[in-house]
Amino acid sequence: MSNNANKKVGILGGTFNPIHIGHLILAEHALDEYDLDEIMFIPTGVSHFKDQAIVLNKDIRIIMTELAIKDNPKFVLSTIETDRPGNSYTCDTVRLLRQEHPDTDYYLILGADTLYQIESWKDPDVIMANAGILAAVRDDKNIEDLKIKACELRDKYHTEINILTMPATDISSTDIRNRVKNGRSIRYMVPESIRKYIEDNNLYRD
Repeated sequence: MSNNANKKVGILGGTFNPIHIGHLILAEHALDEYDLDEIMFIPTGVSHFKDQAIVLNKDIRIIMTELAIKDNPKFVLSTIETDRPGNSYTCDTVRLLRQEHPDTDYYLILGADTLYQIESWKDPDVIMANAGILAAVRDDKNIEDLKIKACELRDKYHTEINILTMPATDISSTDIRNRVKNGRSIRYMVPESIRKYIEDNNLYRD
C-alpha cells in the first residue's frame, strides 16, 4: 500500500468523550515513531459500540477536540464521521478518505488488542485495503503474541501492520467523567483548555 512519495497520515478515531492527554500522547508518539506527516483526529458520529446515552452531542465533542489539538500544526480535525448520518463504520471512513486522497497513505492508530478483534468489524478487508495499522501496546507482556497476530493479518490482507510501543498512560474518558461527576480534579488528565471548557459548561455533572 505504501508509496514513499505519498503523504503519510495517521488516523486517531474515538468518541473523545472527552479527549484527554492519553489520546494526545498516543498521537504524538505515532507521529514521531513512524515519521507521519500529520495525525487526523476523527470524532465518532454514532458508534454501535457505545451507549449513546452517555455520549455528549457531537458538536460539543468536536469543539473539545479542536481545543485539544489547536497548538499542534501536525494535528488536524476531520468531521467525516460526524457529518454522516447513521452508525459510523471504519470501513466507510477509510474507503472515502482514500477515494478523496488517493496519493495519501493512511494508518489507523489502534489499541493492540484490536488486532484480535478487527476481523469482527464490518468489512475488515475494506479497512485493510485502504489503511495500514499502527497497533499501540503499553507494555511488552504479550508483544510476541501480538507480533504473531500482526504477521497473520499482514499475510491474509496484504497490508502494513506495525506495533507501536507506548509509554503507560493510565487515563480514560470514563474515569474523567466519573471524577467530574464526583467533584474531583481532572487537572493534568486533560489539556487545561478542556478542563476549563468542561467546568464552564457544566459537562458530565449529571
